[in-house]
Amino acid sequence: MLYSEVLDSVKEQAGGGWSAMVSEDWLQGRSVFGGLQAGLALRAMRFVVPGGVPLRSLQTTFLAPVPAGPLHLQARVLRAGKSATHVEAQLTDGQQTLCTAIGIFGAARPSVVQIAPVQPAVVCDKPLTFPYIAGLTPAFTQHFDVRWLRGGLPFTGSKETRNVLEIGLRDAGGSLASEEHVLGIADFIPPIALSLLKKPSVGSSMTWMIEFLGNYTGGLPLQGWRMDAELVAAGDGYTSQSGLLWGPDGSPVALSRQNMVVFA
Repeated sequence: MLYSEVLDSVKEQAGGGWSAMVSEDWLQGRSVFGGLQAGLALRAMRFVVPGGVPLRSLQTTFLAPVPAGPLHLQARVLRAGKSATHVEAQLTDGQQTLCTAIGIFGAARPSVVQIAPVQPAVVCDKPLTFPYIAGLTPAFTQHFDVRWLRGGLPFTGSKETRNVLEIGLRDAGGSLASEEHVLGIADFIPPIALSLLKKPSVGSSMTWMIEFLGNYTGGLPLQGWRMDAELVAAGDGYTSQSGLLWGPDGSPVALSRQNMVVFA
């Protein structure tokens, strides 16, 4: 299934909530790719949020592995103020909550404070292409086109704690990047700590917070995105990683922060 096909599979259920179908090619180990989990949570939120109000922040906690196949989604408004609306969404399997997310949607308001980061130049003579190898690299990676412009691929013993990736999402022809697409693109980058290792190991996200830096309304292509990420700290098997996602036009789109676990 294409990313957009998974999102479009979200349907309202007679007994309440929504259902979705995720194919096995979106697995990341035992669980569905985290960026797609967040995208599904956001799609459910959009059923209860006033139309046209942009997403400002999404905080996601990955509680348990999300299997491929049918999923159940719940979403509810926690508070709706004059400008901001807080919404909770959950991915569930029976009575078990597998993923929970809090989204904050906010209408634009006048402000004299206007600051935006400027994309720094990256010099790369020999970019590293991330290959999809069935049975070796995670299944979901077959849906992406990725090149490392700085840093090393996972398990290459790199010394670099800053990575720069060029990322594209393979989806239906002519598709443009919605908010949900941005979540998938932003979450592609694996734990940088894995690049420091010399042999394969497992790593995964526990929490993820992403902030949209402006009134993103879509319209950008799915190819040519760039993630500038940094491993801020690591210890006791846990890592803290931050990133800034740039659109294909060089505009700053989203700020990412992840708490991860690495089993090495």
